[in-house]
Amino acid sequence: MLDLFTIFTKGGIVLWCFRSTNQLFAPSVNALIKSVILQERSGVYDHDGLSLQYKLDNEFELVFVVAFQKILQLSYIDKFLSDVHLEFRDRYKNDLRVDNRNYGADFEFGADFRRILERAEKWGRQQATMPKQMRSYEDSAKSKKTVASMIERKGEEKPPAGAGSGSKKSVKIAEKKKAASELLADSDGMEAPRSPRSNGSPPELGEDLIMESRKKFAEKMKGGSGGGGKGSKLEKQKSPKSPQQPQKGKQMRVWDLGGNTKDLPNLDRSKDRPEDVKSDFTPNDQIIGSMRGGIRDLDVESDSEEDDEDEDEEEEEYEEQQQQRGGKKPSSSSRGGMFSMFKGLVGSKNLTRDDMQPALDKLRDHLIGKNVASDIAQKLCDSVAGKLEGRVIGTFDTIATTVRNTLTEALVQILSPKRRVDILRDCLEAKRAGRPFVMSFCGVNGVGKSTNLAKICFWLIENNLSVLIAACDTFRAGAVEQLRTHMRHLNALHPAKRHGGRSMVQLYEKGYGKDAAGIAMEAIRYANDSKIDVVLIDTAGRMQDNEPLMRALAKLIKVNEPDLVLFVGEALVGNEAVDQLVKFNQALADYSSSERPHIIDGIVLTKFDTIDDKVGAAISMTYITGQPIVFVGTGQTYTDLKALNAKAVVHALMK
Repeated sequence: MLDLFTIFTKGGIVLWCFRSTNQLFAPSVNALIKSVILQERSGVYDHDGLSLQYKLDNEFELVFVVAFQKILQLSYIDKFLSDVHLEFRDRYKNDLRVDNRNYGADFEFGADFRRILERAEKWGRQQATMPKQMRSYEDSAKSKKTVASMIERKGEEKPPAGAGSGSKKSVKIAEKKKAASELLADSDGMEAPRSPRSNGSPPELGEDLIMESRKKFAEKMKGGSGGGGKGSKLEKQKSPKSPQQPQKGKQMRVWDLGGNTKDLPNLDRSKDRPEDVKSDFTPNDQIIGSMRGGIRDLDVESDSEEDDEDEDEEEEEYEEQQQQRGGKKPSSSSRGGMFSMFKGLVGSKNLTRDDMQPALDKLRDHLIGKNVASDIAQKLCDSVAGKLEGRVIGTFDTIATTVRNTLTEALVQILSPKRRVDILRDCLEAKRAGRPFVMSFCGVNGVGKSTNLAKICFWLIENNLSVLIAACDTFRAGAVEQLRTHMRHLNALHPAKRHGGRSMVQLYEKGYGKDAAGIAMEAIRYANDSKIDVVLIDTAGRMQDNEPLMRALAKLIKVNEPDLVLFVGEALVGNEAVDQLVKFNQALADYSSSERPHIIDGIVLTKFDTIDDKVGAAISMTYITGQPIVFVGTGQTYTDLKALNAKAVVHALMK
């Protein structure tokens, strides 16, 4: 059932290989190395109808790769990879050592490979046919209970769960009961409630509530008819009844525009009117020229002293967890003295998963707290564990610090672009070719597609590129008017007289209820005829589960073939980011009729100024698609557009 199994070094030397067909597997393995192994990813990787999995050996710097058909569901692959890994390294460990490395040795591993494969396939068939065994009654916690323990006798106090006779919790409860009984005894000469028990133990909490209710009722009776008649008369004199006001009926609301036929022309905003053309927008001359050239990176303020304190606290907590796992308490001599600096240090020892597990669990919880999707956080920790397992760390390095540094490097690598992203250069190349550069924006509802489209438009006209905005959101009320307002504001900032009479921003719209793909096609044709440099296509927001709308988006991208498809997502999302991006990408691939569908090319991360240091959405979105975050929206003005700084974001994520 396996198509390929190969063992090679991290330097690219193939030590042994098994192939069941004559198919060329080099592109798939190279794609696995480029897209998964080098990016610190884990799990199953699909490429050209094949599913590929790998396992690393960090001690001998080996990579084990298995490939099989994607339609097959093989449950024994993980066990098979581990068995082959152990068998190969144990048999050829003398040839793989660093001091005596001999890659030219004859690695005759075919017989062992077939034996391990047969054993794994047999194990997989047994697991598939073996029924799931139910837990017996003797193994359950219910069997440990006796009839006597389930009987509640009157007058006996049930001890709190998890608290012994001398625990702090039981002492606090007893003190509260005693204070409540003394308070009741001192109020109005009433006697303290006595417990019906003869052993003199404090009353139960239910009796305290009963006595407190009786006390309130007695006070109420004293202030009422029982002994407070005079007081009640004074109260009546002090608070006379206010005269009753006549009841008013429901008043009809009078609208400014009552909806008469004579008011309909005033409500029609599909056509420009003279009073609408006159804008009261006063351009801010200070922002003009501030976004020429490349976009500035994000700035993150940090305090090195706080970071050092956090690292010290994490190392102390890690040591406590290790001591608890070992069942030993730290002795007084280990807390001080000249040897205290060597606590937690590991030298000349191969790291195991058990050694790293406390640090990995803490880092996973830390990532989830920073808004990283839970599945992504678990995959990142598994990837770090796979990279460090079997490695020998330095003598003066702690395990917690090593795991943290490795995770930091992996996060920086994930956020770093894997390809060149230079939109200005691409726009100029398209301009020299005599065609407009087309960008399409997509995303769910309310993430800020139109607002950030206007920011990108301002950045483009700052660099002397004319822009045509295609209003393809023909569903949301006010979408076209919003873009028209942005167009007027942007033209006020860059009037035509400053650019030789050329209007820098234009809007192409056909109203509401029209086909978005057709409007985009007409807008691109108009931009080509008018020699406009860039076309920005604004699409309607849609949920990732809405199949008709996702089909319409796939049609728009297939028909118009934009140069760049940008997914707009907000930085406030957590686990939802995974679902949105996966389903958007899947829909663009499934609902497109082309053999090589155009999926998401980049990400626009919005509302970044609202999350403080909860920057995990950037990790989740980049990890899923492997595409870079091109723009980051950080505010409400046209200049609040930044480029992602991978190191700054990871620093905020890990502190």
